[in-house]
Amino acid sequence: MAEVVIVENAEAAGALVATEIVELIERRADAVLGLATGSTPLPVYQALRTQLAGRDVSQVRGFALDEYVGIDPAHPESYRSVITREVVEPLGLDPQRIHVPNGALATIQHAGDDYEAAIDAAGGVDLQILGIGTDGHIGFNEPGSSFASRTRVKTLTEQTREDNARFFDSIDDVPMHCITQGLGTILKARHLVLLAFGEGKAEAVAGAVEGPLTALLPGSAIQLHPHATIVVDEAAASRLALADYYRYTFANKPAWQGI
Repeated sequence: MAEVVIVENAEAAGALVATEIVELIERRADAVLGLATGSTPLPVYQALRTQLAGRDVSQVRGFALDEYVGIDPAHPESYRSVITREVVEPLGLDPQRIHVPNGALATIQHAGDDYEAAIDAAGGVDLQILGIGTDGHIGFNEPGSSFASRTRVKTLTEQTREDNARFFDSIDDVPMHCITQGLGTILKARHLVLLAFGEGKAEAVAGAVEGPLTALLPGSAIQLHPHATIVVDEAAASRLALADYYRYTFANKPAWQGI
């Protein structure tokens, strides 16, 4: 069973996960981070600004989960731009060490294999940050995705395009396709940290943690991982049947174990 940590709010979650990342970097200066975009991981990145202040992060490496296909990397809503704006620049990371899937149309046929090779060459991801969609998707692995899937091109659902339209002038500007790490790729990371906040994520969290293992809810793939940590606020934890047990175990675990 994945470890579930229930905290008061997103700020507390960000501080907790940031501390784990700082300790990882202290152990391994060239740690490899799996970087998610969207609003969910922002509290982690904000906490890292404080916790990493004055520390040498010049060797830290990172791999983003996904990118739109056919979007100009300079577009403000490309994930290359988002990662640069929200993670690389605020934390002082070396942009040459932070990788994003290549969504260029000219090379898209082998971009997935290229990204898999780059992750393998880096020695794999040490800690992968994840969010979860209301339909249970992680990365851009929509319902129906194979648990064995690798980095590949996916067609975005209408729901996802509508959800992301707020970042563009209109839904017509939201790309139809993306390139995303697969569930199999994500499961190769040594530590998965999935965050979720708000009542709107409660059903997806409960299904991912306590429900059946099913491709209809891609987030349930975390049940297959030997070191997965789910960090949620009270609202996102509201449908967990074993919430009291999770609180009890976390309150009584040895401090040296971390998360």
